[in-house]
Amino acid sequence: MRLGRIASPDGVAFVSIDGESGDMTAREIAEHPFGTPTFTGRSWPLADVRLLAPILASKVICIGKNYAAHIAEMGGAAPADPVIFLKPNTAIIGPHVPIQLPANASPVHYEGELAVVIGRPCKDVPAARAAENILGYTIGNDVSARDQQQADGQWARAKGHDTFCPVGPWIVTDVDPADLQVRTEVNGQVKQDSRTSLMIHDVGAIVEWISAVMTLLPGDLILTGTPDGVGPLEDGDTVAITIEGIGTLSNPVVRKGKS
Repeated sequence: MRLGRIASPDGVAFVSIDGESGDMTAREIAEHPFGTPTFTGRSWPLADVRLLAPILASKVICIGKNYAAHIAEMGGAAPADPVIFLKPNTAIIGPHVPIQLPANASPVHYEGELAVVIGRPCKDVPAARAAENILGYTIGNDVSARDQQQADGQWARAKGHDTFCPVGPWIVTDVDPADLQVRTEVNGQVKQDSRTSLMIHDVGAIVEWISAVMTLLPGDLILTGTPDGVGPLEDGDTVAITIEGIGTLSNPVVRKGKS
């Protein structure tokens, strides 16, 4: 199932997105998408509505240094345990919403990532039972201001700007995350091309590690780390991240304050 969130002439709603490219329909879900969704009977052609970020997360937990090739390109060392940090939920935007480059940050990098969506409250989850607590998977872009990351010695400001967490286009509930292609293009040129099978810590290990620290709530997002090939975004660019079995998340890039 593909679960999304839309803005229609009738308001904002969670939906199930049915059909194939060019002929998709958004069926309205009553209340929320967790558990077994029920439907209101209303639907719209997907072309007639606007896709929003597919979930409202209480928090966004990110994994750093989770692909060996990315660690090498950044000049670091592979950690024994997952490295976690947080993005504020105010950084979340949906498909086609502009990423805004701050005037005081350069370079600002894209980071294409598989994102996990938590499906129910959970704590101290063993890796072998992680799937029981996952609603599905979507695409995330961990946008990062590298100069601020280096200057601050921690990552909250560099990764926490408004618009620095594009997510979407929808959540897929029946995909296996073990070995999916992750590809990032900027202006149509491939910049990242890797597979989730190359993650140092897989989804189960990540959920176990994070849930030992904090309670995870329905809708919480976990960004699982980026492969090698990160690079700068400039005013006027378009960045598109495609993950096998999920879809493509595309966002334009603008300089903040530019009219």
